[in-house]
Amino acid sequence: MKVLVLGKNGMLGSAFIAQLSGEEDFEIFAFDRDTLDITDYKRLDDAFSGVSPDIVINCAAYTAVDDCETNKELAFKVNGEFLGELAELCKKKGSILIHFSTDYVFDGNKKEGYKEDDSTGPVNAYGESKLLGEKNIIENMDRYYIVRTSWLYGPNGKNFVDTIVTAGRAKGELSVVDDQHGCPTYTYDLCNAVIENFLYPFFDKKPVNHEHILDDGNSDKTKSSYKKLDFGIYHMTNFGVTTWYDFAKKIFEILGENVKINPVDTAHFPRPAKRPSYSTLLNTKITNLRLWSDALTAYITLKFNK
Repeated sequence: MKVLVLGKNGMLGSAFIAQLSGEEDFEIFAFDRDTLDITDYKRLDDAFSGVSPDIVINCAAYTAVDDCETNKELAFKVNGEFLGELAELCKKKGSILIHFSTDYVFDGNKKEGYKEDDSTGPVNAYGESKLLGEKNIIENMDRYYIVRTSWLYGPNGKNFVDTIVTAGRAKGELSVVDDQHGCPTYTYDLCNAVIENFLYPFFDKKPVNHEHILDDGNSDKTKSSYKKLDFGIYHMTNFGVTTWYDFAKKIFEILGENVKINPVDTAHFPRPAKRPSYSTLLNTKITNLRLWSDALTAYITLKFNK
């Protein structure tokens, strides 16, 4: 199976490369922004013609939330307009598209969390641009999986966990907002779920050598079949809800380090982009991702040798 990965050097893209590269059943073609300008339609078309991918995994995005407020044209081009062109190419080549969206497509007023079919209403330019991307996919093709996720962390990218550890060790005391709620998600857990749910079902001969980097000991690696899921929108996060404050506290609890974390409200840190207060994604279609604190423990063990 030929898999085209866009955004290979980002936090999510590199996680897919790490997990797919050991699979003999996958032939991986991966690009970053230095080797393929995704906003250049001709170069994108040439890449598709050269690869003829069965599945396209799009991890390319403009994710600097605050910068999107002042660089709206670029944000809407990369996160929105480009997805229409990508969807057209996927449809023309018969490729399945797996695209990643965000909890920020919602307004954050629903305390109980958001299901896949709930009404959207982004409160910042980043969320608006990502929602445009979703709409452009839906309008231009049928064979797609749009995966909304949230609060991502993992190797090979700037993320909350690494930032907090560095700052906490340097200062010994931090103030972290406690009025924003969401679902922290480990990139490797997300990749595992995507591979098992959206790639494996399209094999005629099911692979049996997939190495779960964070295997919990209960996975059946010799499954003879995987069910094809309906195309559409899916929420995929690690299980459970927390705040940035409690997230930070848990990080140092796992590390066993004495860093004082002070709770503050969002107003304490004025930022260009408004953040939703409750951006919890409810995984109503796929529920096989583990508890966020267990995933965090696994990442810290890997990253900081704990």
